[in-house]
Amino acid sequence: MKNNIILKEFFKVPASALYEAWLNSEAHTKMTGGEAMCSDVVGGKFTAWDGYIEGENLELIPNQKIVQSWRTSEFLDKDPDSLLTIQFIVKNEGTELNLIHENIPEGQSQYEEGWKEHYFTPMHIFFDKI
Repeated sequence: MKNNIILKEFFKVPASALYEAWLNSEAHTKMTGGEAMCSDVVGGKFTAWDGYIEGENLELIPNQKIVQSWRTSEFLDKDPDSLLTIQFIVKNEGTELNLIHENIPEGQSQYEEGWKEHYFTPMHIFFDKI
């Protein structure tokens, strides 16, 4: 059975700051601490966390939604890409980031903690400086 993750995290920055940082190589690298090569166009390929993560932008709605195919170097060749949907919901004094990660291969339950430890925690540090 494939695994799915749904996470919500609030950031005290505009949706545009989150959206742009996710799709910008330099900002993504700074906000996570892992080297990233990003694209801000549909069909554009990306890598993150020093090549551990790779995928493609499938849908982009500026400041609202990012949908990407997503896989790590831990996926087997036979595993299909997982699907990552990130929604940015404007709230008072900031933005709620809703992360939906679907179709994660069986036996790979580490990604929920990975999102928290390697994305949300360093993102708070990065955006608190702004």
